[in-house]
Amino acid sequence: MEKTQQMRIPDRLRPRFQEYDFDALSLQDDANIVIQRTLEFGTWDDLRWLFELYGSRRIRLFIREHGERWLKPVTFNYWRKLLQVRHCKTTVLPTPKGILWR
Repeated sequence: MEKTQQMRIPDRLRPRFQEYDFDALSLQDDANIVIQRTLEFGTWDDLRWLFELYGSRRIRLFIREHGERWLKPVTFNYWRKLLQVRHCKTTVLPTPKGILWR
């Protein structure tokens, strides 16, 4: 990923990574965190940047592999349907019907 070595996370996303050392985040090594935070909290400009950087294929892989556990259920379902991700890894932990928190 040559693009990720040349680019940095936009400063406008800094508030979304409060518990991380923002300047130490790597677009390549921390791609899943960057994707998760941007899908969950990003603006349209942030999402445009994310898709230009990683491409829909990489983002679909994130949703397939980590989406159910790393995204809120409403966000996960939105992106899963929008990007037409049909098969996803599911959690091994049962979620009782009607539970809000996961």
